[in-house]
Order: sequence, then C-alpha cells, then structure tokens
Amino acid sequence: MTGAVASSLSVWLFAGLGLVILLLAGDALVKGAVNLSLRVGIPALIVSLTIVAFGTSAPELLIAINAVLENKPGLALGNVVGSNTANILLVLGLPAIMSRLHTSECDTRKTFVFMLASTALFIGLAFFGIFTALSGAVLLAGLVFVLGDAFRDAHRHRRAACAPCPNGGQEVEGADPDMPWWQIAVFLILGLVGLPLGADLLVDNASIIAANYGVSDTVIGLTLVALGTSLPELATTMMAALRKQADVALGNVIGSNMFNLLAIIGVTSLIGPIPVDPEFLQFDLWVMLGASLLLIPFVFWGRDITRRWGVALTVSYLGYIAIILV
Repeated sequence: MTGAVASSLSVWLFAGLGLVILLLAGDALVKGAVNLSLRVGIPALIVSLTIVAFGTSAPELLIAINAVLENKPGLALGNVVGSNTANILLVLGLPAIMSRLHTSECDTRKTFVFMLASTALFIGLAFFGIFTALSGAVLLAGLVFVLGDAFRDAHRHRRAACAPCPNGGQEVEGADPDMPWWQIAVFLILGLVGLPLGADLLVDNASIIAANYGVSDTVIGLTLVALGTSLPELATTMMAALRKQADVALGNVIGSNMFNLLAIIGVTSLIGPIPVDPEFLQFDLWVMLGASLLLIPFVFWGRDITRRWGVALTVSYLGYIAIILV
C-alpha cells in the first residue's frame, strides 16, 4: 500500500516537474530568441509579432506534438480547448476578483472578432471528425492572415506616431540590449533542451494519472494539463490587473486563445492526424465558444470586468471542471 502511494505521488511530482521545466524552458527560449534576433538586426516589431508569440506558446505546442507522436491525441486537443476555456473564465476571473479590470478603456474589437472567427473555423473543422494535414493548412492560413493584419496595423501606427524610433517604439518581452552572446546561447540551449524534456515528462505522467484515476487522456488534457499551461497567462494577467493595465490583460487572453487554435493545432495536425472525441462535439467545444461570447459586453458595450463578474467567471470555470470530472 505504501509503495502504491509513493508510486502515485511520484507520478504527480514528475508531471509537476515536467510542467515547471516547460514553463522555464519556454521563458528561456523567448529571451534567447528575442535578443538573438535583435542582435542580428531583425526589427523589434517583427520579433514581437512572431518570435515572442511562438515562444510563449512553445509549451502547449510541444505538449501537443508529443501527445500526437505518442498516440495520445486527446491530450493535445484537450490541452488547447481546455486552455482557451480557462484563459477566459479563470485567467480573467481571478484577477478581476483582486482588482476591477477597466476593459471599457480598451479597443480590442477587431482582435476579438478574429478570435471568434478562429473559434468558428476550429469548430467547423472539428465536425469533420479529425484534424488532418489539410485542416492544419487551413488553420495556419488563418494564422498568416491574422499576423499579416497585425503587422500592417503596427506598421501604420509606427509610421504615424513613432517615425524617428529605430525600433518603432516597440518594447519586446525579454529584450536586454546589453545581454552578452554567451548568455543568449545559454538561454537558447536551455529552451531547446528543456522544452522537449518537459513535454515528454508531462505527457507521459499525465497519461499515467489518467489511467490510475480511470479518466481519459482527453479529460486530463482539459483539466490538469490545460490549467498548468495557462499559468503563464494567469501570472501575466494578475500583474496587468494590479498595474491597472486592462488592455494588456484582455489582449493577452484574446491573442493567446487565437494562437492556440490556429498555430498549435495547425502545426500539430501536420505532424499527425488528431481524431476528435465525440464529447468535444457535444459539450467542450460549445463551452469554449460560450466562454468566448461572454466577452462581448466587455469588448463591444464598454463594460468593465468587475469583482462580481470575476466571481461569476471563476465559479463558471469551477463548475465546468466539476462537470467533466464527474
């Protein structure tokens, strides 16, 4: 009995270790890639729209790829759908309980419409029953369109407001103009080695947890893995809320959700097919869509996310988790 308990505990510890390695490696990769790109002359604007976006989603991407390669596609799909639901209900809900999010001051309408369109496209492709390489190509085409539009908007804003600035006045996450070359190399190596190691640890042990508790890989992806990979977004949004930067909080969630749908499943579908569990079509995809639609009052009607709304969003997420675990 003692041995069984120790074995069960070790599985949880290794899963947690895998998650920690993933998050630290993702952060290291972003810092290394950003500073390498700026050192070789790539404009900060391009770095922020591409390298930072991909780097911060690297943990989810590596988990999805590993899950497909190890024939656990439910974990990959559950991670993306669960993360998107958690990003809205929990990542916006908890910070709003701490401090009112003044989203009435933000203009995220166009990005939000893109997110809804990405969600609709994703759900439509899911009803084919499997994400194939063709599905991945369609999702990645959507990503190219969104990034292209963001680049054009940022470029127009830079020319209008920041023409004299060599980097367009753009502040890039993880940028340090004085970082030495050896430190850049260390960050890149840690990121490139840590990401696959962390993903492998998390996927393997999450699957063992699923088997031990009699639940599917899909459920583990929707809960444990999704919540874990949403921690960076939660930390960022908490800090944005405390600093009264509601535009950062809301924009972070909308951008992350859009990237999860278009990039992560888009790339992973090129690695291998991802069958869609019927449970997704009956329940989880609609919860994700419903959570996305809950943002309409804050995006279009000028409402703030008050503490009352924060409680409602958080309780909704806990209720969703309770339903899928029962």
